[in-house]
Amino acid sequence: MGPFLQVCQTICPLSDGLQLALTQLVRREELPRRHQLLQPGQVAGRLYFVERGVVRGYSLHEGKDVSAWFMRDGDFVVSILSFFSRQPSHEYVELLTDCVLWSLSWEQLQQLYRQFPEFNFVGRVLTERYYVLSEQRALRLRMLPAAERYQLLLRDFPAIFQHVPLKHIASHLGLTPETLSRLRARA
Repeated sequence: MGPFLQVCQTICPLSDGLQLALTQLVRREELPRRHQLLQPGQVAGRLYFVERGVVRGYSLHEGKDVSAWFMRDGDFVVSILSFFSRQPSHEYVELLTDCVLWSLSWEQLQQLYRQFPEFNFVGRVLTERYYVLSEQRALRLRMLPAAERYQLLLRDFPAIFQHVPLKHIASHLGLTPETLSRLRARA
């Protein structure tokens, strides 16, 4: 649980009581590649921290698999709309590699928020951080040419091609696999 606590500690010092509560509540999970944490129609029940591995969120649009995001070591993973609204999901959350995850249920998170005010601060900062990332992704897709979207993805996730199939990267960038291959050849 070390990396999970370290990330939280960088945001706000955690009291001994909160650290103890997290140690008791947070669940460690080792899950295989291709495991689905969530499918459409399910309500997202857990918030995950990725200690090791790569995870993607995707949807099916007109029969096509469209990758919305990729997360890796040190990231938090959740289907935000489903988890926080307690509504059925419209997306899949899939492990692209074998993963080591730490997780909390929605109920446990609410309990920690009520019991430890400093954890509310951690939650707010993380929510803001990931909301900004989501807005940046959406803006890039709407405003930037393909070559720039590709370069920014490489800057943000240099090892992506080692962990994520080309077709998933292409769908994330709004490109065909052939167009992405041409961009890679030029780079």
